[in-house]
Amino acid sequence: MAWELMNTHPFKDIEKVRTEMDRFWDTFLFGRPQKGGVEETVEWLPAIDLTETKNEFVVNAEIPGMEPDEIEISLSEGMLTIKGEKKQEKEENYHLIERRFGSLVRSIPLSRGVESDKISASYKDGILRITLPKSKKAKKKVVKIKVE
Repeated sequence: MAWELMNTHPFKDIEKVRTEMDRFWDTFLFGRPQKGGVEETVEWLPAIDLTETKNEFVVNAEIPGMEPDEIEISLSEGMLTIKGEKKQEKEENYHLIERRFGSLVRSIPLSRGVESDKISASYKDGILRITLPKSKKAKKKVVKIKVE
């Protein structure tokens, strides 16, 4: 018997499975109504990337379909919070709805201090970019080790 090697993507459908399980539990446990097989407006989490350089932290969040004035960013006690609400267009006769709508909240703990008065943010093509300069105390010191 010959075995064929398959090009598999084990994590490809995890988001789909998670969404279906959320839908199942919401309906089963909480009796939340479904609309056309899709959840009514609920809270959602935007996907983020958090990177660190020598001088700053940079957060990139995917928040398509929103206006910059609909997004609120706050920093309190080392916790960066992004809030907003993406409203669903009111159109008739939907056949399929897969996009997320509703309130979004995402909180990101920052392990080191930032200069809160120098935080900047920009929003372009559905990507929110937040730059958080590190405080002098939070910047890493590099110590060279002499090898003999």
